[in-house]
Amino acid sequence: MKEIVIISGKGGTGKTSVAAALAYTVPRVVMADCDVDAADLHLILKPVVQSSEDFYSGVRAEIDAQSCVGCGKCEEICRFGAISHESGKFSVDKLDCEGCGYCQLICPAKAISLPEQKVGQCFISDTRFACRLIHAKLGIGADNSGKLVAKVKKEARQEATRTGMDYILVDGSPGIGCPVISSLSGADFVLLVTEPTLSGLNDLNRVWQLTARFQIPAGCIINKADLNPQVTAQIKDFLTQQGIRHLDDLPYDEDFSQAITLGKCLPEINPGKWKTRFANLWQGITKELK
Repeated sequence: MKEIVIISGKGGTGKTSVAAALAYTVPRVVMADCDVDAADLHLILKPVVQSSEDFYSGVRAEIDAQSCVGCGKCEEICRFGAISHESGKFSVDKLDCEGCGYCQLICPAKAISLPEQKVGQCFISDTRFACRLIHAKLGIGADNSGKLVAKVKKEARQEATRTGMDYILVDGSPGIGCPVISSLSGADFVLLVTEPTLSGLNDLNRVWQLTARFQIPAGCIINKADLNPQVTAQIKDFLTQQGIRHLDDLPYDEDFSQAITLGKCLPEINPGKWKTRFANLWQGITKELK
């Protein structure tokens, strides 16, 4: 089983469009959407949930009003300003609470508990393509997105092993934060998607530095490559210098926006233009894996 992670240094480069097109093209694959903060792969794959599991991570303080003696020590020591009182009743703002546990430690009435928090859900779904999708939803304002990504990847590996699939395709998050770091863990190959802008080049550099720390081989697609030939040339020079395989230049094409509007992938709406192209892209990736 091989695991390919598709990431970009910034949002809006076409990463999910590429992931969806490969999901349509690649045989014997399990898809994993690890952009748990703003998942959108499901908009194209139209998953039908087969099983779901609540995800718990981190703690938050809770005050038992019946046990509380109203001394106010918890409010005094909370450095995050998460505890307040009204009419002598103390309460915790869960968005501000960091779960440090200091308030529980100093409470003389033992009225404060630190229950584990439900911060999201993880799903295993069938899709309208010949693949299964492992995806998740992080709660509003919730932390620990990196841990939820790790949960998605664990479920994807188990599903691939159970069904005998050859590949796991991971649609990662943009940027270089905790979700991306978690997405890269255990990957066999990284597909970088960028665009020919100065910010695109800068963010490509940043995400490549992160990928290089994991010592994972990588290839790159330049999307909308024809919009700025000068920056495209700079990106190609960067790829050569860093030893990153240049896999393809995708032209600017209104098929991208049309596909998104229709909730479909590129090879579906225009097979003649895109089906062979993404099949060739996949051949380039598998060549690197071998």
